[in-house]
Amino acid sequence: MVEVRLRALKETKLHEFLLRFGFGGACTAMAGFLAHRYGPVIGGLFLAFPAIFPASVSLVESHERARKREIGVDGTRRGRMAAAIDAAGAALGCAGLVLFAVVVWKLLPHLNAGLVIALACCVWLIATLLLWEVRKRRFFGRPRRGTEALSH
Repeated sequence: MVEVRLRALKETKLHEFLLRFGFGGACTAMAGFLAHRYGPVIGGLFLAFPAIFPASVSLVESHERARKREIGVDGTRRGRMAAAIDAAGAALGCAGLVLFAVVVWKLLPHLNAGLVIALACCVWLIATLLLWEVRKRRFFGRPRRGTEALSH
């Protein structure tokens, strides 16, 4: 279930925010170096790397483990599952970003920049939501073959 938990901001420690921003900054600096050295096309490819994803997914996993540990349960499996779901969402978001890039690439030379960005954002949002719905129906909409007996 996708949800927004604002209390998670309070649960996140300062060093975790610094890790995320530090990793993101390092990735951005590396993309700048590559762009300077090999040109903007190559640098742009590396700038598209989801810079804070590795730090975020490890934090999601550790927070879930800690939450389960508080109630006396080993949360290793739950933490890994939470990280996997986060990764699936990131992958779907990246697929939407590819469509965003295509819209900008094809339309920017012909239309107003503000209009192109707004249209590309709409394409990204719609594509990502549709992909999420397809994923949800595929994995959660009906029992997989051989698991019908387990649900009773």
